[in-house]
Amino acid sequence: MEASTALSRIGLAGLAVMGQNLALNIAEKGFPISVYNRSTSKVDETLVRAKEEGNLPLTGHYSPRDFVLSLQRPRSVIILVKAGAPVDQTIANLSQFMESGDSIIDGGNEWYENTERRMLEVADRGILYLGMGVSGGEEGARNGPSLMPGGSYPAYLNIKDIVEKVAAQVEDGPCVTYIGEGGSGNFVKMVHNGIEYGDMQLISEAYDVLKVAGGLSNSELANIFAEWNRGELESFLIEITADIFRVKDEHGEGELVDKILDKTGMKGTGKWTVQQAAELSVAAPTIAASLDCRYLSGLKEEREAAAKVLEDAGMTDDVWKVRGGIDKKRLIDDVRQALYASKICSYAQGMNLLRAKSIEKGWNLNFGELARIWKGGCIIRAVFLDRIKKAYRRNPELASLVVDPEFAKEMVQRQEAWRRVVGLAIQAGISTPGMCASLAYFDTYRRARLPANLVQAQRDLFGAHTYERIDRPGSYHTEWTKLARQKKGGIGAFN
Repeated sequence: MEASTALSRIGLAGLAVMGQNLALNIAEKGFPISVYNRSTSKVDETLVRAKEEGNLPLTGHYSPRDFVLSLQRPRSVIILVKAGAPVDQTIANLSQFMESGDSIIDGGNEWYENTERRMLEVADRGILYLGMGVSGGEEGARNGPSLMPGGSYPAYLNIKDIVEKVAAQVEDGPCVTYIGEGGSGNFVKMVHNGIEYGDMQLISEAYDVLKVAGGLSNSELANIFAEWNRGELESFLIEITADIFRVKDEHGEGELVDKILDKTGMKGTGKWTVQQAAELSVAAPTIAASLDCRYLSGLKEEREAAAKVLEDAGMTDDVWKVRGGIDKKRLIDDVRQALYASKICSYAQGMNLLRAKSIEKGWNLNFGELARIWKGGCIIRAVFLDRIKKAYRRNPELASLVVDPEFAKEMVQRQEAWRRVVGLAIQAGISTPGMCASLAYFDTYRRARLPANLVQAQRDLFGAHTYERIDRPGSYHTEWTKLARQKKGGIGAFN
């Protein structure tokens, strides 16, 4: 067993869809791989696939010991199991056969603090640890995902040659980079998913406005999204949206999209993103609005009841009034511009969250490089990520994408269309929380003076929280009520 020729270059434990596909991807790139799963049927299934897909160099193992001992030293093991307790169980099962210098790479959507805890736990035995975000779904895993490894740098160096071949390839390199220390890889993947929530919400609102206010059919929508995918909005999500509108319902008339229940599921990464934004005092309203919409979508029965109650109370649908005077061609172009401008805000919020965490943890994240590795393989891959990469290369200290000269110009050019779409949606009673949140974010961020002076005065009045002045340094407290009532009593204020 010790003859290195017979040993695998890497191992992968956890053969659900993502694990199987990633293992086959690694084998296809010429790296002999050992696979293991608690239920043996998954191992058999993977072996059959490896044979069918061209006798790939993949070997199956049925016990943790055989699996670990089948690997070249220093051993590297990727685990792809459900986040939480199953990860701890898998580490316990495998690590007893591992030795100092070996590495464990968790490829799941794990909470970053769990990764940091595990790093310390295995470090006692000299085992290295990486938390690696994997994006791109099952297709990405098989054909080239975006990979976000963070944690032990020596562990990354042990697998660098593999991940650089396995990751999606774009014109400026493979979609993988060493992210940083600790749980940074998991954190970056979490924020990627938060941006993805925002993106999907904004696209669904664009669809809603075009369908409800514009009266467009699914085939028209398919053509519009396909056309948008040839311009500045070119991205994976726009491309698949065009495809979705074309799929017919095999159980009845029309297209399948119209038969899908309007309740959105979620795995938790969007919620974590919003919680982290709150913890770090970073405004992320577009991402938060998308999460709220998922919660509201889950209240299907309540919404149906509310529609009925409000209708009985005299609520009328004003869509028909609005639709009468609509210029479809202009509406389509306005929605395209509103979607693009809203998207910039969503990505800006995600990047600001990453920056705040990077400062807090000393991760020294490279934002241009993050935008680059998201250009291929992942769910938010989009042409404009190249522009985000360039924005951070121009100015690594960029306060926000909104103030990058290129993006600032684009947002100013698109703001009229953006306001028209949001105004029309409000008038027609079509909820566009993502677009509204993005626009409000833009309008708040661009104003040199906000009404926060009044809020601060209120806080000082009821809680003596003090305030600062614009014309002199220091903190001040005022007896607001006393002074106001003196004035009211006509005694002459401020005596």
